Amino acid sequence: MNFLNKILKPFLITGLIAFVISSCNKDVEQFPEIVPPGANPSPGLATVLASSANTLYNAIVIKSGMSATLNDSTRTLTMFVPVNAAVKQAITALTGGLVPSGSPDAAYLGFISSANFTQQTAVGIVSYNTVPQKINYSTLPAGFPNFQYPSLLNPAPTLSALLRLAIFPSKTNGNFVNNVPIVNAGTPAGNGIIYETGALASPPRRYLWDRINTDPDLTYLKAAIARADEGAAAGSTLTGFLQNIGANFTVFAPTDAAFKTTLTGLIYQTLIAQSVPPAIASVQATTLASTTGVFTNPALASVLTPTTVKGIVVYHILGSRAFLNNLPTTQTNFPTLLNGAVAAHPGVGLKVTMSSVMAASATVKGTVNATAANVAVNPTPEPGGSSDQHYLNGVLHKIDQVLLPQ
Repeated sequence: MNFLNKILKPFLITGLIAFVISSCNKDVEQFPEIVPPGANPSPGLATVLASSANTLYNAIVIKSGMSATLNDSTRTLTMFVPVNAAVKQAITALTGGLVPSGSPDAAYLGFISSANFTQQTAVGIVSYNTVPQKINYSTLPAGFPNFQYPSLLNPAPTLSALLRLAIFPSKTNGNFVNNVPIVNAGTPAGNGIIYETGALASPPRRYLWDRINTDPDLTYLKAAIARADEGAAAGSTLTGFLQNIGANFTVFAPTDAAFKTTLTGLIYQTLIAQSVPPAIASVQATTLASTTGVFTNPALASVLTPTTVKGIVVYHILGSRAFLNNLPTTQTNFPTLLNGAVAAHPGVGLKVTMSSVMAASATVKGTVNATAANVAVNPTPEPGGSSDQHYLNGVLHKIDQVLLPQ
């Protein structure tokens, strides 16, 4: 599915023409322009953007054909505009280095105007970075989770004409949109406000499940989800939830190495409790945990039941979208999806350490884990990225331990 197709075209409001009445004995009488009710005669967002230093994003707006929408004086909008350096970085990444870092502005403008950068792509970027209301960071409360605002982007118009992709402003640890820092106090326009950003907030295109299903380092998590879904009704599987565009999750995803270590330890403890000699228990535990077949091994079926495995998996999922910059700097507990079944459970402990406007490190602590799991901090886009991986229905962060709720 192409989520950038069929962007709804707004209707344009035409202005009324002022009349000039004259007589032979009087000078021409000037009547003021009649402004439609609710309209603001000051320059609109696209006009203000065109007069700014953000020439590359302005070229993207022009390519999108959305200037009239952004100048519509009957609307109130918020625009997130990446500065030139941020657009350059995004284009270098998008082209795989074909427009290398350090190229002159003309090279980037040439790419934006080329057929390789389609109008649909431009529409998707501009629509996602525009909110149909005014956001005031000075009055936006800090806290967790971050706020959720609909953008102008409808990722699936055939599913619903009213569907809009959300974007997530936050002022915890600084002013952000998603995990992108805001770099100015806001530039007003007649119909809204422009916030400059230090990077491009790209619209997500895939589901959380798409990443889990295809990442070669998340095969144990994938197998655990399959085990948890055994016997579940078609409309209540974790696989289905992770492909639901209406969902809003944060997944702390243990890597394969993390699962192997945890499962080896748990199986070893179980064997020792059964009076198996330690040397033999160690070999057997390592062998049993060495493949994703551990979840369907008949020898472990009574231990790794679908209910038990589901409890572990949902303990790694928050029911809200959390970018690392939105986490508290002092470890604080927050509920997970496990709290839907165990309301009194303390949840997981979250903490971030910031370096300037970026997350330098982050941890998530399970109730019975001896130490907190570390987030593999790398916010670059997939496939290489491992934190703040943004999807249509949530955010994914890789971690180096399996979180244990009890």
